[in-house]
Amino acid sequence: MTSWIDLGALGHLLVVGLLCGAGLPALFALGVRVLNRPAHPGAAAGEPAPTAAGGAAAPALTEVRARPTVASFLVAGLCFAVVAAAIGLGIGFLVTRS
Repeated sequence: MTSWIDLGALGHLLVVGLLCGAGLPALFALGVRVLNRPAHPGAAAGEPAPTAAGGAAAPALTEVRARPTVASFLVAGLCFAVVAAAIGLGIGFLVTRS
């Protein structure tokens, strides 16, 4: 530790910054991904839609999505609750320190 830089505080700031700056958006994205899953492995984006006349396949305009299961709702709800709690704690921390 130098007299100019407190390395302990700098490390703490780095960890909190990474968790809040990258961890919370990643957790939110995980919740969205759990709710938005393809119906089957071949139903990914860009799969051509079947044609009736046997001609060239047109690009798919919509994707087939499966209905989320109860477990998917629980996992996504937990992810969203953690993100909402972190946002609420951050706002509460800012309000009480003012």
